[in-house]
Amino acid sequence: MDLNGKVALVTGGSRGVGAATAVALAEAGCDVAVAARSTKDAPQATPGTLDETIERIRSTGRRGLAVPTDLSKRGSVIEMIDSTVGGLGGLDILINNAAITFVGDIDIPLKRHDLIMAVNLDAPFTAIRAAHPHLARSGGAIINVSSVAALYPHRGLMSYGISKVALERLTVDCARQFHDDGIAVNCFRIDIPVASEGFIANTPGVDRSDWEPPAVAAEGIVWMLRQPLPYTGRRESMFGLREREQIMASLAERPYTERPPTELYDGLAEFGTDEFKEPHAT
Repeated sequence: MDLNGKVALVTGGSRGVGAATAVALAEAGCDVAVAARSTKDAPQATPGTLDETIERIRSTGRRGLAVPTDLSKRGSVIEMIDSTVGGLGGLDILINNAAITFVGDIDIPLKRHDLIMAVNLDAPFTAIRAAHPHLARSGGAIINVSSVAALYPHRGLMSYGISKVALERLTVDCARQFHDDGIAVNCFRIDIPVASEGFIANTPGVDRSDWEPPAVAAEGIVWMLRQPLPYTGRRESMFGLREREQIMASLAERPYTERPPTELYDGLAEFGTDEFKEPHAT
């Protein structure tokens, strides 16, 4: 896809990979709508706001549109699509990047489990449904952002991992359904540590010398969007894509070398140290 002049929507764009992807798309010639809850007037505990990302987009010379959105509510997700189309005149690219997690396994409070599923799985499902007719007009593209937690049962990330493996299944289903409409649907799985603000907050005290800045992951997402339509239904590993295509050169102090899983873990997994913590627990 030629990205110049396209309209993109990125969820979870107030910080981390979402913000980096929104800016990378603007640098590639897109006008970009950015959806998140955190704004200058209503900031969240984790650093980063929509306003800051929009300023970065506009500094490239492209249009930026802030779309404050509560992704846990279906009506708000549908309004997000409508606001993007109304504000920027269409929609060609949808990046389902936003995700939340709470630490816990089968004993996680059900309210928290439901919220994870609402934001990480139901919101992309709803956004794809609402965006489909607009993307079909342009022959657009969808990228769903996943995690290595989809494939390996990390301690404390059960609900998060379930939501991500389901997102990968949603990807291949929609790729088949939308192919005749000229829409590419792919998944970018982050399986190299990325120093997003949320991940940093969830892992206090961890060595981050091999963590990449979010811009490295954004490079991979943009690369996937540039591919021609036969490239669809792909569940790409960030590690594997770097190795195969020689992109996303490491900017870390030392490159990450541990080969991640590429398929759902089978058998009795070993739990390592409990590295994940509630970032804002009192």
